[in-house]
Parts: sequence; C-alpha cells; structure tokens
Amino acid sequence: MRKIVIVGGGYAGFYTAWGLEKRLRRGEAEVIVVDPAPYMTYQPFLPEVAAGSIEARHAIVPLHRHLRRTRIVSGRATAIDHAARTVRVELPDGSMADLSYDEVVVTAGAVTRVFPVPGIAEKAIGLKRIEEAVAVRDAVLTAFDEAVSLRRGPERQRRLTVVFIGGGFAGVEGFGELLSLATALSKYHPDLSRDELAFHLVDASDHILPEVTPPARVWVERHLQSRGAIVHLNTTVTSVVDGRVELSNGVSIDAGLVVWTAGIAANPVVSRHTDLPTDERGLVIVRPDLRVGTEDEPIDHAWAAGDDAAVPDLASGAGAYTIPNAQHAVRQGKRLAKNLAAVIRGRTPKAYRHRSLGTIATLGIGHGIFQSGPITIKGLPAWIIHRGYHVLAVPTWERKTRVSLGWLGALFLGRDIASLASVQRPRDAFRDDATSRRAA
Repeated sequence: MRKIVIVGGGYAGFYTAWGLEKRLRRGEAEVIVVDPAPYMTYQPFLPEVAAGSIEARHAIVPLHRHLRRTRIVSGRATAIDHAARTVRVELPDGSMADLSYDEVVVTAGAVTRVFPVPGIAEKAIGLKRIEEAVAVRDAVLTAFDEAVSLRRGPERQRRLTVVFIGGGFAGVEGFGELLSLATALSKYHPDLSRDELAFHLVDASDHILPEVTPPARVWVERHLQSRGAIVHLNTTVTSVVDGRVELSNGVSIDAGLVVWTAGIAANPVVSRHTDLPTDERGLVIVRPDLRVGTEDEPIDHAWAAGDDAAVPDLASGAGAYTIPNAQHAVRQGKRLAKNLAAVIRGRTPKAYRHRSLGTIATLGIGHGIFQSGPITIKGLPAWIIHRGYHVLAVPTWERKTRVSLGWLGALFLGRDIASLASVQRPRDAFRDDATSRRAA
C-alpha cells in the first residue's frame, strides 16, 4: 500500500482525507493525518462562537468520528524532509517520531501574524482558534458581570472597552458580532448604559474589509459607527503595555479586552523547516493541479493546498494566486483528493479552477453584507444568506443539524449569557478548598 501523510487537519487537510476515504478502495493506500488538535475548526463560525450565537463544540468537526479509515496522529509536524520522504513529528509526550511516506500533502494552515508591538503578546488574544473564540466570549460576559458591581469610573469603563486590531475579514466579523453581543447584554444589566460601551476597531490602511468594493467598505464602516463603534483608519498600535492601547494618532485607550486579527502568516514548518520549494512569502510553490513545483521543475510525490500554498488562480488570469480563505481551501482539498486517487490509479490529475461565489460577512445578529460581482445585499437579507450558506458549507450532516438546532433554539430562547471563564482555571476552586482546610 502507498502511504499518504497529510500534514494538517484543517479545511484542506480534512477534505483531502475525507475525499480519499470516499474514493480509494480498502488496501489501495494508508492515509495518515498529522495535527496537534483532534478536530477541524470551521473558522467562519468563530465570530458567532465569540458572540455566543453558536455552541463552541458545534463549530468543530472531530477527526476520529468522521475520518473512520484514516489514521490520526496527535502531534505537531516540525519538519518535512522530502529528500528522505519523512515528516518529523513532536508527539504529546514531547518525544519525536519520523513518519515515512510515499506521498505527502502539505495543508498545515496559516498562523496569526503578530508584529513586535510592546505588550501585544502579554495582553492581546487572537481569533483564529476555537479556544480563543470561547475565551473572547467569556471575557466580555465576565466584564459585564464585574462592571455592574462597580461605580462609574476608570475601572468600570476599562471593563466595558474592547479594541480590535485589524480590519480585515476576521477582524470586522468578530468586531461586529461582539458589538452585537455587548448591545444585547445591556438589557440584562439596566445599571449599565449603552453609552458606556466603547468598541474600537483599528486598521493601518485607509479602509476596512479589502475583500469588498469601496462603496461596500464605506457602508460597513458607517453601519458599525451607527451602532456606536469607533473606527480608527490609517492608524497603527504602538503599545499595549498593561492593557493601555497607544495608537499612532495619539489616542490612548484603557481596554479590558484587546483582540489581534491583523492578518496571517505561513506556518513555520512550511516557511522554515522543509526542503520543498517556497516563495518569498513562505508558501509552498504548487502547479495548477496542486502538485508541488513548477511546470519546468515538478516535485514528484508532493502536494499542497490551502493557506500555505501558492495556488495559481486560473479563473483570474496569469500571475494571480487564490486568496487564503475557506472557500478555496475546501474546494482545493476536494480536488486534491480526486487528483491523488487519479495518480494512484495511473490517471492524469486535473487543474484546480474555481470562480469565487462572492464575499459574505456577518456583522452581528440581523446585520451582514453579501457581494457577488455587481450584486450587493446589505442588512438582514445578507445575514440570512450568510447563515444559509454556512449551514450548507459546514461538513457532515451531523454538524449541520447541531448548528441549525442551536440557531433555532437561540431564535426562541435568546442568547445564553452565562460566562464560563472559570473553566480556563479549573483547579483554582479545588486548590482554594484544599488550602483553607489545611489552614483550619
């Protein structure tokens, strides 16, 4: 049997393995997925997880449940040596192992791009992982619970102040959803007025949401401002020491929550720890059929897709590459599975070609924007389209059902506003009980 090692269990990796299970007969190949997490995160749901509109477990797809014929290795790939046909993996106990392969699929996914801003590593949180989305939600809920017990003043204001750094797709969606959550919380805390909420969105460019047209960007900015948001454009963050956000425009903000969504970067295992060819951005160079290499210099037995691959965009013309989003990663994973199965059976793989279906973003319950070509839909209709599209796009009927039932329950019962921040420190109460008993 051929051994196929898939590095990364995100969109592209999961759909590649899932597709291979459907296409390969038993005994044709052994498929191995290497990932430190035992699940795939459906990242378009992270803003709604942060806002409490979706249960966190419903936004992930357990690998062991849905990849029945695939071997799952819980570990972090640290190096890919294609010359030796091995992937170096750090296992949960800290030991290292080498996985040999006949075919390697690089779908390690991107990581959060963090700039060397003082205090950012200590005080900020990202919004790329399910754990981060849950922590952001609990931080907002806890802040409201604490603020209502304080008098008006700097400490109360700090807890009700949120700063998002990065006005791209992830930043704007997360910001809009969290603003919607905070506004809804106001009715449960009558002692807090809505004018005490301070939500700041900061971006270094002169616009937000670069994925949509200029008129649509302007509409989104004005829409957020109409809901009480403060948008800082052409502005960078110079310091976040002790939670005080210093901006290049001279504004200083004492924030209880700082969320960093200022872009993504190539995974280090791809950009620095492999002998596969990469470009100046650290992305694996691939051909249109998703095999690694160029037309003149192909690399046999190596494939790549998703955020870590420089995939030629045949639908946009020469020199263009597909943008790193879920829409492309899912479809590249499906095409890669078909191509791998074809090569194993001696057939010719096909090029990946996909025209974008459009751009859609949620800005909170009842708010959204959808754009496809010359068509732009705003407000409630766009939000409905967003939910309809993503419930169809999330993999497996089991997950579709859970998400749909969760949305239906929230429609009639409202948001669940219970904070579970204490679960991030599960031993604190037990430790306090043990200490007080010894003292007694």
